[in-house]
Amino acid sequence: MTDTGHAESKENVLKRIEELRALIHEHNYRYYVLDAPTITDAEYDRLFQELKELERLYPELVTPDSPTQRVGGQVLSVFRSVPHSGPVLSLSNAFTEGEIREFDRRVKQLGGVERVDYVVEPKIDGLSVILRYETGILTLGLTRGDGLLGEDVTANVRTIKAIPLRLRKNTRPTPQYIEVRGEVFLPKEDFKRLNQEREEEGLPTFANPRNAAAGSLRQLDPAITASRPLRALFYEIRDVRGDDWDLPRYQVECMATLRDLGFPVASFDHCESIDEVIELLPVWESKRHSLSYDIDGVVIKVNDLELGRSLGATGHSPRSQIAFKFPPEQVETKVKDIVVQVGRTGIVTPVAILEPVRVSGSTVSRATLHNEDFIREKDIRIGDTVLLQKAGEVIPEIVRVIEEKRTGSEIEFSMPDRCPACGEVLIKLPGEVAYRCTNMACPAQIRERLTHFASRDAMDIRGLGPALVESLLESGLVKDPGDLYFLKADDIANLPRMGRKSAENLIRSIEASKERSLDRLIFALGIRHVGKQTARLLAERFRTLDEFMNAKEDELTTIPEIGPETAKSITLVMNTESMKEVVDKLKKAGVKAALAEENPELSRGGILSGKTFVITGTLKAMPRHQVEELIVSLGGRVSSSVSKGTYALIVGDSPGSKLDKARALGVRIITEDEFFEMIEGVQ
Repeated sequence: MTDTGHAESKENVLKRIEELRALIHEHNYRYYVLDAPTITDAEYDRLFQELKELERLYPELVTPDSPTQRVGGQVLSVFRSVPHSGPVLSLSNAFTEGEIREFDRRVKQLGGVERVDYVVEPKIDGLSVILRYETGILTLGLTRGDGLLGEDVTANVRTIKAIPLRLRKNTRPTPQYIEVRGEVFLPKEDFKRLNQEREEEGLPTFANPRNAAAGSLRQLDPAITASRPLRALFYEIRDVRGDDWDLPRYQVECMATLRDLGFPVASFDHCESIDEVIELLPVWESKRHSLSYDIDGVVIKVNDLELGRSLGATGHSPRSQIAFKFPPEQVETKVKDIVVQVGRTGIVTPVAILEPVRVSGSTVSRATLHNEDFIREKDIRIGDTVLLQKAGEVIPEIVRVIEEKRTGSEIEFSMPDRCPACGEVLIKLPGEVAYRCTNMACPAQIRERLTHFASRDAMDIRGLGPALVESLLESGLVKDPGDLYFLKADDIANLPRMGRKSAENLIRSIEASKERSLDRLIFALGIRHVGKQTARLLAERFRTLDEFMNAKEDELTTIPEIGPETAKSITLVMNTESMKEVVDKLKKAGVKAALAEENPELSRGGILSGKTFVITGTLKAMPRHQVEELIVSLGGRVSSSVSKGTYALIVGDSPGSKLDKARALGVRIITEDEFFEMIEGVQ
C-alpha cells in the first residue's frame, strides 16, 4: 500500500516536472524568439524555483535538457577541437553598389537564370556558433574556429537562455538530427552594464561587444559564461535528417523553420531583385544604431537555396552570398596629448590621447600615430580637432586634421631623445622610420614581451593580460616568460583583482600552454622580423627547439623566405644569455614545443605545395593574414619579398614596389579573384 502510494506520488511529481519544463521552454520561446512574453519576470521565477526544488528532492528525475541545467558544469582545462561536418565558410565582402551588381551578374551567369530573388539579413558582429541536436536535444556546440575544426563550447552554449536545450515541438516529428548556425552576441545595453560592473570591481573593461561575447563564450568556467547576458540569433540549417525533413528550399523557409523549432532569428527583407536590395542598403545603414545589437553590414543571400548550393563555393566563401560592409563611421574629437609607448622589440611609437568619443560600437580615447613621419605627413598637433574612424571597424585611426577648427594654440610634437621607460638614448637606424630603445632590460619591453608571449596567436595563456603582467612584474614574481611556468596559485591569489579562483584558472591555462606547437613558441619569443608565417617556416625547417636555438645565419638564409636581416635578428636574439636562460626554464618546466599537427591538405601534398606567394596592396575579399593562412593550409608558402623563386605575386589595390620588381623578374602577377579561381580550379 505504501509502495503504491509512493509510486503514485512520484508519478505525479514527474508529471508536474514535465509540465513545468514545458511551460518554461514555452515562455523562453515567447521571450527570446517571439519577443512577446505573456508572464511577468516574477511569475517566471516562481515556475523556475518550483522546478528547481522538485529536482532537488528527486535528483533521479533531472535530465540534461531541463532548464535548471543551464548554469554550472565542470571547469575545463582546455577546449577540445572537433571537426566540422563540412567546411564553415566565411563571406566575401562588397563595399560599393557596383560590387553588389557584379555579384548579381555572376549568380545569374553561373546559375543559368535570368531572375534571382534575395534575402537581406543583418551581419551581426558576434561570434559564429554551430549547434547539433539529436532527437531534439542539444548535444554539441562549436565555434567556427578555422572553418575545418571548431572548439567544443557545449557547456558554455548551454548557459545561454536564448538557445533551446531541446527543440520546440511543432506539426512535424522532431528531426533525428539537425545542425544549425548562428551568431552569439552581447546586446549594446548589456555590454554597457557589464563594463560598468567590471569598472566598479576594478577589472579591465572590454573594448567592444564582440570582444565581450567572444571572451564570454570561450571561458573555461561555464559559470562565468552563465553570468554574462549573452544572446543568439540563427540563420542557417546546415544539415537535417528524419521523417518528413529535408533541407529548406528557400532562405525565407529556413528562417521560418528555425523560428518554429525555437531558435531566435533576426528580422530580414525578401527582395524580388538586386535593385530592391540596393534600395534597402541605406535603410539598413540608417537603422543600425537603433538595433539592440551591433551590425557592421548586411548579408545578401540567394533565396533559392537549391540554386545557391548549385553555385558552389570558391576557396573561401559561398558564391550564393555576399556581405555588404557599411563604410566606417567617422566622428570628431580632440587630440589632448601625444605620448610615446615602447613595444616588445624596442620600437617607440607615438600615441594620440583623445577626448573620449564613441565610434563603431565602443568608446575610443587613444589612437596610434605610427611614427614621426606619419605625424608630419598629416600635420597632427596637440590640441587639434581630428576626424576619427576605426580601420576595419576595429583599430582607431586619425583620418585627417580639421584645419578650419585650429585656434593657433596647437602645439607641434617632437619625438623624445630618450626612452620614457628606462632613459636609454633612442636611435633611428638607417632606412627605418621608427625610433628604438636598444636596452633589452627596458621594463616597458619586458612587459610587452610577456604580454605578447601570452597572446592568443602565441602561447594563448588566457587570463594573462597587460594588467596582470604589470602586477606580476611589480611583485617580482616574474622577470621573463620562463618564470610563468613556475608560478603557484598561492603566489598570485593575493595580487590585485585576482582571488583564489582566478589564480587557479590562470595556473590551469599556463599548464595547458605547455602543449603549444613549436611554431607558436617561436612566434611567442617575440623575435624582431619573425611573425606567424616566418615562425611556421622555421618550425618546419628545424623541427625542434634545440635545433632552432643552434641555427646559424647561413642555415637560416637557405630558407627562401628568410633574408639576411631576419637571419641576423634571429641569431642575435637567440644567442643572448637572457634568451638562453628563458629557453632553459621553458624546457625544465616541460614546455613541449612539439611540431604542429600535419594539416590534412599538406599530408596530401597540398594543392599549392611547392609554390611561394607574395602579396602586395590592399585586399578586398578577406584580410591579408587570412589569405596567408589559406595559402599555408593548402601547402604553399608566403614570402615578404619577390624573388626568382616566387610562384606568383597577388596584387590588391594600391600595390607597392613589389609589383615593379615582379615585372622586372618576370614573376607571374595575378589579381585576388584570379588567386581564388586558381584554388578552385586545382581543387
